[in-house]
Formats: sequence, C-alpha cells, structure tokens
Amino acid sequence: MTDRRSDDVKHDPAGTPVSGVPSQEALEAHLAPYAAHSAQSRGRRYPEAAPSARTEFQRDRDRIVHSTAFRRLEYKTQVFVNHEGDLFRTRLTHSLEVAQIARSVARNLRVNEDLVEAISLAHDLGHTPFGHAGQDALNECMREHGGFEHNLQSLAVVDDLEEHYGAFNGLNLCFETREGILKHCSRENARRLGALGERFLEGRQPSIEAQIANVADEIAYNNHDVDDGLRSGLLTVEQLAEVELWQTHYVAARGDFPQIEGRRLIHETVRRIINTLIVDLIDTTSLNIARHAPVSLDAVRAAPPLVAHSEAIAAQAAALKRFLFKNLYRHYRVMRMANKARRVVAGLFDAFTEDSRLLPPGYQSTDASQQPRLIAHYIAGMTDRYAVKEYQRLFVIDDN
Repeated sequence: MTDRRSDDVKHDPAGTPVSGVPSQEALEAHLAPYAAHSAQSRGRRYPEAAPSARTEFQRDRDRIVHSTAFRRLEYKTQVFVNHEGDLFRTRLTHSLEVAQIARSVARNLRVNEDLVEAISLAHDLGHTPFGHAGQDALNECMREHGGFEHNLQSLAVVDDLEEHYGAFNGLNLCFETREGILKHCSRENARRLGALGERFLEGRQPSIEAQIANVADEIAYNNHDVDDGLRSGLLTVEQLAEVELWQTHYVAARGDFPQIEGRRLIHETVRRIINTLIVDLIDTTSLNIARHAPVSLDAVRAAPPLVAHSEAIAAQAAALKRFLFKNLYRHYRVMRMANKARRVVAGLFDAFTEDSRLLPPGYQSTDASQQPRLIAHYIAGMTDRYAVKEYQRLFVIDDN
C-alpha cells in the first residue's frame, strides 16, 4: 500500500499523525528529577487550559514581562533616585541582571530556567519608589495597619492588583512562581496565606529555582552597587582595597591588562567577581545536591537549603556587603536623598489618610479599615518621578 503521509506532518512510530507542538514534558525532558516541572505544578488559583507551545512557567514569565508593574520598574531605583543620572541601576535593569545570573546557574544545575527567570523578573514588582528608603517609610506609615513588606506587595501585585484578564484579577501565576516571589514572610502573615505560607511555619524550603533566584539577587545588587558607587564618586578604588573579594580580582585584572584603567578596569574587576561567585555557587550547590540526593521537588522542600556558596566565598561576599552598608548606603549624600524620599512617602500617606477623596476613585473605600492598605497599594505602585509629581500636586502652589 502506498504511504500517503505528507512529509510536513509528524507521526508517531505507529504511523499516527501527531501535533507538531511538543508537550510540556518534552520541553522539560532535560531537567533533573529534583527540578520543578511544569506538568507537576501545584497549579493556579483559577484553573486555565494548558498553554500551547510553551510551558506553564514560560506563560508565567511572559505574563510578568507584559505586566504594568514590570514596566514601572524602569523608573524605580535601587540606591540612587531616578533623577540623579541615567546610568545608575533601576529596579528593571536589576531584575534583568538577576534573571541572567539565575538562568546561568539553573542551566548548569539542570533545573527549570523558565521558572527561575519568572521569579527573578517578578521579585521586585512590589517595591516602593525611592528604593529601601521608600519601603521603610511606607512600613512605618502602615505600622498600625499590618505593616508593609515588599515581598508580600509583589505577591499582591501578581495575585490581585494587575488588571489584564477578564476572568480574574492579577496574573494568576503558578504556585511555584508565587512561592519564589515570597522569599521572606513574617509568621503572622504566613498564617494568613494558607498553603503558600506553610513553609515559613514548618521550616521547609522552596524549590531550588526559588533558592537560586534569591542568591542571584544578592550577587547582582552587591556587585552592581559597587559599580554604581564608583560611577557616582561615592566610593573609591582606594576604599575598596580593604575588601578581599574586590582586591583579589582588581589586582588580577590589572596584571592581565596593564594597559587599561578607569571604567574598563572597574568593569573587568566586577565581571570577574560575579563570575567567581556564580562558579562557586554552582560548584557548592552541586556538592550539596550530591550529598542530600533529592529525588523530587518534595525532597528539596524537606532538605536543608541546597543553594549556597562555599564558606570562604560566603565570608568574602558578606564582607563586601558590610562594606557597602557602611560606605555607600550610609553615605551622607545617599542619606540626604533617603530623607527626602521618606518625607515624600510619609507626606503622601498622611494627606491621603486625612482625606481619601484626594485619591483616584479606584483607591477610595467606604470601609475605613481597608483604606490604609489601598493607600499603600497606590503609593507602592508609583515610580520615583510620579511620587515627586504627586507630592508637588498636593503641596505646592504653582503661580505659573
């Protein structure tokens, strides 16, 4: 009998035509058994049909990238407020850098790159304007109303605050992505989160992917704050000589490239530090995985933290972090800007609390107990420049 099958139609070994779109299992067949697999996800808050031509975690990543909160990260800052210069890190550039580092680690450990990327891109969605100064100010304002935690705010963004879909509020992300976003949580708040908060109460771990994103966050912001600190002139190479992690790679870079100086030498040093941290993280985590031999994601959750640096590198990274806290984050120029940021956030909160009619209609509530949280949502969603403009609109009389 003549075989009438078309050359452009795929068939299984028995000759039955099958779809050319690979299954989620096929897309993730290369993953280790201890990785998070899309087909084994604990699911979404609102059931949806499985995606076509991509995995569940790819869908999560795509939804995050297309979200309003993600776009706003371009105008939310790390250390330096947005108007201070165009070359300093923003929450957007930071999130992209975290995702790049995390994907590199995930690939080497054979765990889910799409999940680790989704977590990395979403981890700062709930951050306030003006970096940590804005967060501290808003937490103080909310002290009598449950406080403010940026990780919980990131979860609120993806669970409720985004408005893109007709069937539900938020982005309706998978449990594993939401779990990774919530890397810190008080026990009081964990009790209110149901299954998502259980690990904080039981002392269990999140997925390896979530652990990777957490450490990648630290690698990115420590080293890029060094870069921005030097660029701004608030830090000097001479000061950094006391930091072993910096000095080791700075000397090596000068030895390998004696002809370079300035920004090129700084960049060469920073990239070497990042590479050392990433390689050490992969090697140490691989040893931890071999020692504990997890055979599933559930086994990862029951094990101690698996993603870690060696003792020597962890000590060097901690020393760099202490240096930055003392010399950059507490620099008088940073403190001055932080003081202004706190005044803006506190001023906005007080004005809206005194008269909620000053808020956009969507943030006004007839329930007085809910109003402070809506105000916090509104302020947390602001970019640096929008917060400044909103403050000016409320408190500055313009004669022009």
